[in-house]
Amino acid sequence: MIKELLLATTNKGKYKEFEFITGRKLIFAPEIADLIVEETGKTYSENAMLKAKTWAEKSGLPCLADDSGLEVEALDGAPGLYSARIVPGKDENKISWLLSKLEGNKNRNARFVASLALCVPDEFILICEGFCYGKISETPKGLGGFGYDPVFIPDGYEKTFAELGFEIKNSISHRANAFRKMKKFFDTLNNRS
Repeated sequence: MIKELLLATTNKGKYKEFEFITGRKLIFAPEIADLIVEETGKTYSENAMLKAKTWAEKSGLPCLADDSGLEVEALDGAPGLYSARIVPGKDENKISWLLSKLEGNKNRNARFVASLALCVPDEFILICEGFCYGKISETPKGLGGFGYDPVFIPDGYEKTFAELGFEIKNSISHRANAFRKMKKFFDTLNNRS
């Protein structure tokens, strides 16, 4: 049974989302150690696995990690793996970069991708991927969330992630969809004696 679960992130917004998605109290990685894991993988799954494995080895605890990104069709999947570091600075800088690249382009199709890795030390690593499809808005809207949330309108909605609110976003997000795939196995682990 997994009694304690460490979330390998330094992003407080992501931490709050994962507590909601998993329905449990998680250990926030910076409370355990000051550790930066270099994201050298060539895929989201490789980066998620690197973070989960490194933090699990460091802490001795089961660890959940993710790597995620925004893929924009008109930009051939960019910013993709580099979503968080496509340009330096705050989220507003990344949004400005994205909107400038899409200026005048009618194709606003995009998707968020999340790869989750669960590492239980000396036992296994499980990886699941989830997606959320939508479009990029012309201008940022809403104050909720983080990252590209103010410009991403998920399919079936007319508001951005930043406008939809915490509960709706985290019921339909790429991370929520990835965790749904993991949940059956996760529940089995929690119920074993």
